[in-house]
Amino acid sequence: MQLRSLLPLLCLLLITSCSSLSKGVKNTAKAEITALTFIDETIIPAATTYNGTKVGGLSSIDYANGQWFMICDDRAQPRFYTARIATSAAGISQPVFTAVTYFKDKDSVFTPGIADPEALRVTNDNHIIWSSEGNVAKGIQPFVRVASQDGAYVKDMTVAPKFLISQKDKGPRNNGVFEALTRDYSDNSYWITTELPLKQDGNEPTYKEAQSPVRMAHIEADGTFAAEYVYLLDKVARPGKLEVNGVTEILSYDKDSFLVLERSYASGHSDGGNDVKIYKVNTAGATNVRDIASLQEASYTPVTKTLLLDMETLRPQLTDGMIDNIEGMTFGPVLESGKRSLIIISDNNFNSFGKQLNQLILFAVE
Repeated sequence: MQLRSLLPLLCLLLITSCSSLSKGVKNTAKAEITALTFIDETIIPAATTYNGTKVGGLSSIDYANGQWFMICDDRAQPRFYTARIATSAAGISQPVFTAVTYFKDKDSVFTPGIADPEALRVTNDNHIIWSSEGNVAKGIQPFVRVASQDGAYVKDMTVAPKFLISQKDKGPRNNGVFEALTRDYSDNSYWITTELPLKQDGNEPTYKEAQSPVRMAHIEADGTFAAEYVYLLDKVARPGKLEVNGVTEILSYDKDSFLVLERSYASGHSDGGNDVKIYKVNTAGATNVRDIASLQEASYTPVTKTLLLDMETLRPQLTDGMIDNIEGMTFGPVLESGKRSLIIISDNNFNSFGKQLNQLILFAVE
């Protein structure tokens, strides 16, 4: 065979070797990400139902084995959907839902209010690892669990005590716990990040200031929490009567390398009040703060963060000029160009607080 005819195959092999798409595969080459190029957006209509459920509250998305998985944060019926979604350099299709699966508690169905699903990933052995924020205000603990693909309980991860409800001035903040979860790019371990700082670590960010460190925790394959690194949140992007900014998703893509999604919200803005940024983050050189009980007076080196995409630049291309409550992010299939795809998804809160969108946005990874 002539060398000229081998070149397309060699290029494809090189592209594939640098991609970690549906499940972590150890790479020998450093995967550099320089930009995210917007391709398309699709909206799941608010009235969409599937098998007797209302489709909404989609807080996380993953892609594995040719299927898409989306967790629903309905506290009354914790569940996830599977779907077919076509992606290409030309656009993204409407999801065609293929199943809805209800998570089971240890012995039976969940009592309403016990679980608040926020993040989901498919494990290397085709189970589902997922997180719940619990309900700090009501004393319901957050957790990280593994379920089978039929939703049955398999096991709990051993959450480090600092992330559990304890004393009034310690532990997680209500609605600010385990929002972000990723498989490690190379093995059977995971990373999880709180949306907001632990009470003993710092304050919630505001429009005026942010002394707001959150912990990125490594979960070993055996389910134990290991190393922890500090990610510093930005200030809230705009002022409002209600202000919040936190980490809503992370994605491991190479050694020490992550994409981190920060979602800022401020009430009182006609465009919905959301500002979303995606950062490249590196943990190399950061301090392992696992044994530091409180970060407020501690000395440490945080992870480095570099802005990759400010969604504000895309607002004119999105439906109704809205950047909605983006909470999920995953790599998808390789596009025709050989580039990886990246998909983000919004949680529309079932439109409980006004008009919101079930928004899926497709990018090419440069």
